[in-house]
Amino acid sequence: MPTAADLNAAIRDVPNFPKEGILFKDITPVLGDAELFKASMELLAETAQGEKIDKVVGIDARGFIFAAGVAQILGAGFVPIRKKGKLPWTTHKMAYSLEYGEDCVEIHKDAIKPGEKILLVDDLLATGGTAAAAIKLLKVLDADLIATSFLIELEALNGRALIDSPRTEAILTY
Repeated sequence: MPTAADLNAAIRDVPNFPKEGILFKDITPVLGDAELFKASMELLAETAQGEKIDKVVGIDARGFIFAAGVAQILGAGFVPIRKKGKLPWTTHKMAYSLEYGEDCVEIHKDAIKPGEKILLVDDLLATGGTAAAAIKLLKVLDADLIATSFLIELEALNGRALIDSPRTEAILTY
């Protein structure tokens, strides 16, 4: 099985994307390689550390790619947390701050039953605002958040400080 070092070697740095001064971590080479893609999901699933997970929650949009696979590995259901206006049923909403303004994420009101054990998965932990909003939505539903798992963490942005989770892990840190 490929290792975290193999994943790291495949991730491409793209300077000045999506805007000047940003060094974007491009995960598409990982997604395009069957062995690396599988390894990434298996490493993310390890965050659950033997817990029986009921649902894996993925954050819009790249988090869906990984969370759905992790759910399959763990024998759990998959639940999307989407940007405002993208879910077709009644939802709970949570606003969060961005560098310039505010955004909102939503989850279906019936997506998680109280007490269900949850693993939250996303591709990237940067400033932590989106993940923190997702965790607040899980609390509204009385979910039992077991852990949060990220493929990449940008440590200098200190997003982990906003994450209210019993365990938070990242496969790769920069």
